[in-house]
Amino acid sequence: MLQVCLNGARDRSECEWLPVTPQQLGDAAAEAVSLGARSIHIHPKDEKGADTMAAVSVDAAVAAVRASAPGVPIGVTTGEWTEPDPERRAALVRSWSVLPDHASVNWHEEGAEVVADALLSVGIGVEAGVYSGTDAAVRLRGWPGVGRVVRVLGEVVERDPERAVGVAEELLRELAGLGGLDRVGRGVLLLHGEEGGAWPVLRVAAGRGLDVRIGVEDTLVLPDGRVAEGNGVLVRAALEEVAGAAR
Repeated sequence: MLQVCLNGARDRSECEWLPVTPQQLGDAAAEAVSLGARSIHIHPKDEKGADTMAAVSVDAAVAAVRASAPGVPIGVTTGEWTEPDPERRAALVRSWSVLPDHASVNWHEEGAEVVADALLSVGIGVEAGVYSGTDAAVRLRGWPGVGRVVRVLGEVVERDPERAVGVAEELLRELAGLGGLDRVGRGVLLLHGEEGGAWPVLRVAAGRGLDVRIGVEDTLVLPDGRVAEGNGVLVRAALEEVAGAAR
């Protein structure tokens, strides 16, 4: 499965065509799905273009993406940069009226369990984000709800393309046999990198038959170093990499 991450915490200063408004997110989602993406991750933005968990923005973004890509699971961020107080983030989750299918929770962040419990309480699935170089895997193992996660997001934050591969392998060892899950593998673990590490880590994931992710959140360039001109070209390139790994 390939998940497309349409915008991330970036702003227009980094990428002039970044999808920001609900309509832009919907259009970008439709293109990515038409090319083979099977899951969508978005960061709803406020009127200033900053990430937000406010209901007015989340509801509008999720509704637009769902209308443009019906039947495709949609996820949103709950990163602490949107709201430092985990209790407040949990309250914001409960205020949403247009519910995403799942939301990512970064397990190294303070109060991750509070946010995850709030998501489950309203019927939203949890993608458990485990960043490399953190204690997130240990903390996730200790959460009583670990067996209910939609998937684990193995997130390699090393940006050097050569070092990222080793960091990815180490993260996979940390996640092996994660307690509470039937398995950590195909359909349960999505492994991805960022910036210079995005394509090398995608190849590691594809080579192991794991779910993969690509999009503007993770990288602005194609495997050959050319600047990408949209999420669509990134999705197309990622699927070519996956097909190459299968061969």
